[in-house]
Amino acid sequence: MLDEHDHRSLGQRLDLFHLQEEAPGMVFWHSRGYQLYRLIENRVRQQMQREGYSEVRTPQILAQPIWERSGHWENFRENMFQLADEGGWHHALKPVNCPGHIQLVQRMNPSYRDLPLRLGEFGLVHRSEPSGSLHGLFRLRQFTQDDGHIFCAESQMREEVFRFCRSLHAFYADFGFEHVEVAFSSRPAQRAGSDEVWDLAESLLLEAAQQAGLKCLMQPGQGAFYGPKLEFVLKDRLDRSWQCGTIQLDLVLPERFDLHYVDASGQKRRPMMLHRAMLGSLERFIGILLEHHGGALPAWLAPEQVVVAPVGEAAAGYAERFAAKLREVGCRVSVDERAESLSRKIVDSHQAGVPWLVIVGNREVEKNAVRLRRRDGEQRDLPWDEAVAALVAECRPAASA
Repeated sequence: MLDEHDHRSLGQRLDLFHLQEEAPGMVFWHSRGYQLYRLIENRVRQQMQREGYSEVRTPQILAQPIWERSGHWENFRENMFQLADEGGWHHALKPVNCPGHIQLVQRMNPSYRDLPLRLGEFGLVHRSEPSGSLHGLFRLRQFTQDDGHIFCAESQMREEVFRFCRSLHAFYADFGFEHVEVAFSSRPAQRAGSDEVWDLAESLLLEAAQQAGLKCLMQPGQGAFYGPKLEFVLKDRLDRSWQCGTIQLDLVLPERFDLHYVDASGQKRRPMMLHRAMLGSLERFIGILLEHHGGALPAWLAPEQVVVAPVGEAAAGYAERFAAKLREVGCRVSVDERAESLSRKIVDSHQAGVPWLVIVGNREVEKNAVRLRRRDGEQRDLPWDEAVAALVAECRPAASA
């Protein structure tokens, strides 16, 4: 039996998603859950647009030579779903998006004027995780990364790290996470690239972190096989730590793929590559978010923000008109027309995680008003226009607040 605060229980109670044996480690998103998924995706997309990323989309399946060149065939093959075509060529479902973005940059043939070049993708990836390690949304075989890669000159790298780090605190605060810790993960035992390359990458990333004013917990041996990384750790309401955002400095893949840009003198130069994500996995972040808020998501994130509950048949038309007005101004709203008691409707809206219940009866119809009931039980009576304005302010997306 799952604890009621477990994200899997919350997912069932709020009608967000389910998992089943026929698709191990993969999520069936219900309509309400996919609404939440898209709201988070849109918030990340707004951040990407503000920071100058070009959104791209790369193939799900790539042939073995690309994975060999990237180093994943040697260092990550046991975690990749592999398949072969009729010609005997081996392919793999992508576990990461980096090689695909590198293919795009190679086609762009950039000059120094194009740098820093920032690419972003909501990349659906697959990893062959052992069945015993699967755990709700926290550990999946199929998930979506809010992935981004920055290709830049060495002189631009520190500023790019600083820009990324500076934006994260406000971004996480929108979701209700105020406390962020940072860890520095250095070279693992199994890695690609020479010690000289790693020495340079680690020293440059540490220097950038210091310039950004970060105090890092050191995590020896926890870096990716291609480069060191900064990991951003969130604390939830139960004081648990969750690693979410990351930025990694990679000097290995640009060399392995022979990436270059043309400098001001016409010479070929090797760019640096930064791998970055704010959430890491959208699915995992949703699991963290549900447990952090106990299912009571902030109003801007709630799949259903308002339920209008008419009391008595005479109020039904009024309730529909009020709901239509809220939809017109961008609120996600439904009307509870069931022949149930008001107390039953209050309990059900609370169980569904709805932030606001709007109660309308004969008295409200006569006064052209409504009663607003917050999820915590606080109530107030407001005229129609004031109630609409109050709900719009409460339900406004965080990025535009």
